[in-house]
Amino acid sequence: MTSIPEALLWCLSAGTAAAVVLAALSIRAGKQRAGLRKRLSTAEEQSSATLHSNTELTARLRATEAEIRHLAGSRLPDLTLALAHPHVPVPGLLDARFTGSETDQALNAVLEQVSDAITKERARVDAAAQSTLRGATTTIQALLYQLQTALQEMQHRYDDPNIAQDLLNADYLNEQALRRVQATGVVCGAWPGLTREDSYLAELVVGATSRLRGYERVNISNQLRDPIAVVARAVEPIAITVTELLANALHHSHRELPVTITLQQGNRGASVIIDDYGVGMHDDEIKAAMELLSGDEDLLLTQLGDPPRSGFAAAGQLVRQYGYGVHVEPSPYGGVRAVVYIPGDPLLTILDESAQPMSVMAPLPHRAAGVPDRSASVLPTGSATPPPAAAQPAPAAQPAPSYEAPAQQAEGELPRRRRRKPLSEPDESAARTEPAPERSPEETGTRWAALQRGTESGRAAAHSEPPRSPEGNA
Repeated sequence: MTSIPEALLWCLSAGTAAAVVLAALSIRAGKQRAGLRKRLSTAEEQSSATLHSNTELTARLRATEAEIRHLAGSRLPDLTLALAHPHVPVPGLLDARFTGSETDQALNAVLEQVSDAITKERARVDAAAQSTLRGATTTIQALLYQLQTALQEMQHRYDDPNIAQDLLNADYLNEQALRRVQATGVVCGAWPGLTREDSYLAELVVGATSRLRGYERVNISNQLRDPIAVVARAVEPIAITVTELLANALHHSHRELPVTITLQQGNRGASVIIDDYGVGMHDDEIKAAMELLSGDEDLLLTQLGDPPRSGFAAAGQLVRQYGYGVHVEPSPYGGVRAVVYIPGDPLLTILDESAQPMSVMAPLPHRAAGVPDRSASVLPTGSATPPPAAAQPAPAAQPAPSYEAPAQQAEGELPRRRRRKPLSEPDESAARTEPAPERSPEETGTRWAALQRGTESGRAAAHSEPPRSPEGNA
């Protein structure tokens, strides 16, 4: 009987132990399943994040590739075009998300490097082209000057009027070629190529007019009060500038319309005003012309158009070098008005007409009625005090009018000259009411023909003292 409870106790103990073991195993299995489910969930989340990251990376890579293709296919070509034509816009980024990023900085660095390389290479090529043209134009210009001298010598050597006319025609054609070559050389940085003496401004303008086709349409009005002259070093540059402005006026106006040149004298200098009645210029054209005429920036030959228009560019180079000014604006007559302002200090002077008479080809001063002839001037004369003029005694019955010097002299003004030959009352009234007559083209042609056919004695004198040209050159 005793063995049965023990057996039951043993069985109960064994069952309890087995239950405990089974419970422990069950709990452990549950934990393992929970951990496995957690790991699976984490793996799924990581896989999803990785997939999303890979998708974003792929999209960004594709966007970067699109930006690079946009750089190569659009931005760089437009940049090269904008360097030659500043009005052409250069596009920005294709995707605004790259703004300010490292990709944007890298692409901008590429644009800057390409721009610098193109600019330097263009400047180097243009400098080489200018050097070549400068050498060629200098040589051709020297040969044309020699041809001009030979033609002028033949004009004085032969008496036949027909030969003289043919030589004048050849000289005129040579002058046309010389003007084109000279303007091209000046644009390329060459010296104007001619040294002159102090020349009257009126003579200079007449000489500039004679260089152009259609010079017979030009009317010159001389409103200068004094015998104003341009100093030697600035004669040829100003002549080139006036020639190019006048060529523009003649070219853009009808062949039957006149072109007017007015010579005006101011307190601080003199001006050459050119008015035409042509088609005029738009605001953009005037702005571009003023940029060329200012001479503020260095120009490339590729900026002068095709075919190159070097007139305004040559004038701008000379303006920067010699210190006078050029202004272009719409004319009140419907065309274009060009003004060349020449400052009195240091580009103008006063010449003694008795010692150096003005050429017969120069226009006579035309003064308005009621305005007396004034010989006073504020322009430099080359000395502190001008030489006194020899005064002529006036008749006792009609004393000459007296002019009193001002008590105080304005700052910057030089001493004023007195009239060389005082006018009596009748003469002065006639001078006030009757303006000086203008020479007609026929009279000018007659004078020139008479000069060409001069006598043998005149030619002999010319060999000892060469005649003055329309621009006052020896």
